[in-house]
Amino acid sequence: MNKRLILFTFLIAFSFLAYSQSFKHPGIHQSKADLDLMKEQVLKNKQPWKDAFDSLIIKTDLNFKINPYTHVMRGPYGKPNIGGDDLSRGSDMAYHCAILWYITGEKKYADKAIEILDSWSSVLWDFDYNDAKLLAAWTGHKLCNAAEILRYTNSGWSSEGQEQFKHMLMTVYYPLLRYYFPKANGNWDGAIIHSILAMAVYTDNREMFNNGIHHFLYGPVNGSMFKYIWPSGQCQETLRDQGHVQLGLGEFAGAARVAYTQDVDLFSIANNRIALGFEYTAGFILGKTPHSYGIISERAKNIRSDDYEYVYRHYEGQGIDVPFTKMAADMSRSKANLSVLTAFRASFLKNNNNKKVEPSNIAWPAGARETALTKIPANAIRVNPGEPVQAAIDRAAKQQGGWVVLKAGIHTIPSKLQIPSNITISGEGLQSVLILGPEGGRDAIVNKSNDMHDVTICDLVVECALSTDFGSDPNSTRSFRSLGNRGGIMFLGNSEGEIKNITLKNITVRNATYNGVYISGSENIKIIDCDFSENGSDVIPGPKLQHNLLVTHSNDVMINNCRLVTSPYGSGIALLSCKNATIEKCEIARNASYGVLISESENVKITESLIEGNDLSGIMAEYLSRGSQKIEIKNNLIHYNNGFGIESYATQDMIVAGNTLTGNREMGQSKIMDDKYIVME
Repeated sequence: MNKRLILFTFLIAFSFLAYSQSFKHPGIHQSKADLDLMKEQVLKNKQPWKDAFDSLIIKTDLNFKINPYTHVMRGPYGKPNIGGDDLSRGSDMAYHCAILWYITGEKKYADKAIEILDSWSSVLWDFDYNDAKLLAAWTGHKLCNAAEILRYTNSGWSSEGQEQFKHMLMTVYYPLLRYYFPKANGNWDGAIIHSILAMAVYTDNREMFNNGIHHFLYGPVNGSMFKYIWPSGQCQETLRDQGHVQLGLGEFAGAARVAYTQDVDLFSIANNRIALGFEYTAGFILGKTPHSYGIISERAKNIRSDDYEYVYRHYEGQGIDVPFTKMAADMSRSKANLSVLTAFRASFLKNNNNKKVEPSNIAWPAGARETALTKIPANAIRVNPGEPVQAAIDRAAKQQGGWVVLKAGIHTIPSKLQIPSNITISGEGLQSVLILGPEGGRDAIVNKSNDMHDVTICDLVVECALSTDFGSDPNSTRSFRSLGNRGGIMFLGNSEGEIKNITLKNITVRNATYNGVYISGSENIKIIDCDFSENGSDVIPGPKLQHNLLVTHSNDVMINNCRLVTSPYGSGIALLSCKNATIEKCEIARNASYGVLISESENVKITESLIEGNDLSGIMAEYLSRGSQKIEIKNNLIHYNNGFGIESYATQDMIVAGNTLTGNREMGQSKIMDDKYIVME
């Protein structure tokens, strides 16, 4: 059996391992074998070790002035900055000196590293201001790497100094970091996990280590690797700037690096998801234009010198081809030193399989595209931005099969659009954005009559935020931060089948605090190639009651090739009292409740979909009064949900076959019970 611990086994035996497995020491970024390899290659003047070593020698000034602070304060973008830079420089210098001590055996380097650790650990009491957690996370793993090397070599570090350093970690760093900060951009929690794992190894705290691994896999909001790196490789901060994206990727890779040293492989999970993130980002910086949900930021479009070497060497050592990551590493190697020296694993020298990583093609792309995909008839009524949309719809309703086209631009409507029967409303793609004015009420689009029928909406964006200006940081305007009560498309009938023949195709609905799309009392619903994201917050009537897509009391529902992701409080899809529903080839991911929630429904099929990273179970068929029946779940990839992959109570005639269930938090991966059990908070 492979000596490296398989992650799935790790998850299944999570609690057992907490007490049964001891840590390797030294064992944070490198094991002893890795450190010895580094030393051997430098002493043999092998490249790229030699140049990196020479550069690090020049960079390491033993006259470096140590200036510890009791209270370290760092505000947003470094304002104010009291002691922050001193701590950052000190943590870098301590790590540099510890590495040089290991390679050269020259005591002067060990002495300097020890002086830095002792000085700070005897003075530092706390961190404060906006970036307190971030600064602690950036510096914690560097200090721990230095301390780990010094502790397990004949460095001369006193036992009192070692205990004092541990005391600082557990009374200053850990209390600040232990709650993580997932509502910030994901680079924060990537860095926090990195330091939590490093501290756990240094302090021999397996429970802390397991907690960091758990957050890496299942953290909410922006907190986990699955929340940060999407199946395509696009990242949570891709729309912000490439500097922060590379920072976040580097920190999640750093956390995975610590885990790997301790025989837990986080690099290979989810089709080498970390590699996908690096390839997507490096590819864009180096000139490739990948598909993106939102406009990729051109800001800070430069290769960061310290983020690529280890990731490239890791995947190369595993026989996995990462061409853009390699190019980035090759470009930055001359500017790097520590990252090059520490990048190589002793076990990775002879692996040339050259496997490729491929992004998921499930529901990718989906939603409105750059141009319209639907052919527009010549007699369509065209509406320019600023012209009244409702008036155009009312005029088109007088025609049989009337058609309204929203031209590219921002279409702000003063109040909800009321949609009559026999009409198509289309746009010209992503640039056709429909937004309800801030004083326009809750819902953007509603049915004009209870018996509305034969309506198609296609090739446009329904923006439910209060503004289309997201600024440079999209996280700051995400729906969970919105104060507005905003809904997207609401088509509600008063009896089953009263509304008929509704088609939503190639549309994007986003940032609704209420439901993104809510359809009730309808028959023959087709939702095809749509992107519903960031819908369903905690507005009245409360969290977990509104979703990206909610369909109730409806028959003949088809949801195909859709992306239903990142509901901040709800599910990707919720079906209540529905019959004959098919969910096929959809990405249902990163939602704060269930991926798919099925209640009191009949003949529901879920096939060939990717269901991952949801905060509860991937699929839930719940029991309320009579339960559901004829639920078929086949050939889906259901992994790394913070519950079961599939959870079901009192469902009759349930068929589960051909699914891949792995990495879901709950042991057994699925829970299918005949009990009439009602889930309660």
